[in-house]
Amino acid sequence: MNVYKALTIAGSDSGGGAGIQADLKTFQELDVFGMSAITAVTAQNTLGVQGVFPLTVEATIQQIDSIATDLAPDAIKTGMLFSSELIKAVANKISEYRWQHIIVDPVMVAKGGAALLQEEAVTTLKKYLIPLAYVITPNIPEAEIIAGIKINNLDDRQKAAKMIHELGAQNVIIKGGHDEDDIVVDLLFDGDEFYEFHNKRIETRHTHGTGCTFAAAITAEIAKGKAIYEAIETAEAFIQAAIQHELGIGLGHGPTNHWAFGKKGAL
Repeated sequence: MNVYKALTIAGSDSGGGAGIQADLKTFQELDVFGMSAITAVTAQNTLGVQGVFPLTVEATIQQIDSIATDLAPDAIKTGMLFSSELIKAVANKISEYRWQHIIVDPVMVAKGGAALLQEEAVTTLKKYLIPLAYVITPNIPEAEIIAGIKINNLDDRQKAAKMIHELGAQNVIIKGGHDEDDIVVDLLFDGDEFYEFHNKRIETRHTHGTGCTFAAAITAEIAKGKAIYEAIETAEAFIQAAIQHELGIGLGHGPTNHWAFGKKGAL
């Protein structure tokens, strides 16, 4: 049996809806063996982030080394990296091990508004990590920060995607969840063409971890050798099912349903 493996380098969400918890659940649901290198421990629930406790850079890097020397991943997802020093160190390790399939989820702000990336780290992200990205998955606010422009419409998103691609990312998908249209449009730019993925907007407060889960689903499919367009199609279906079949837990922004995709026939 060929076992595909994916590594997530990200923060821990004590509430289980985002971060490495969401990533590992998603990997498992898509038949990929999940591994993790934790960058920070957060105290959070559906009401918000009550505390962020970064690990030392050495602690994260040693986790990466342990994986690399025994369980080489087929794809790697990065999430909350928090500081310039950590971003540089992770980028150096990716280069050292010559890992190719890097999916960068540029986590910057939590649903409740808490900053998850230090301001000075944005420049470091653009200089060191984005050039290594096989796929980068910003939402509209994150794309605005990375590209340095205001996004008001789809044309602006295309412009931002080109600018982010010029930073070195091979594929750029700017998610449309922050738009207010009834149809959510996610925009992919592969360096040559634009592709649009359309989904019906679902009105719910249970959307915590959607970005992490979406990027993790792409990572799992890339780990299995799927082409970028096919990987994103599966990720779109995965996150749509996870939002549609809500769990209804928590008093605030509840988590998505990570097992919905695999149990569609039973729901």
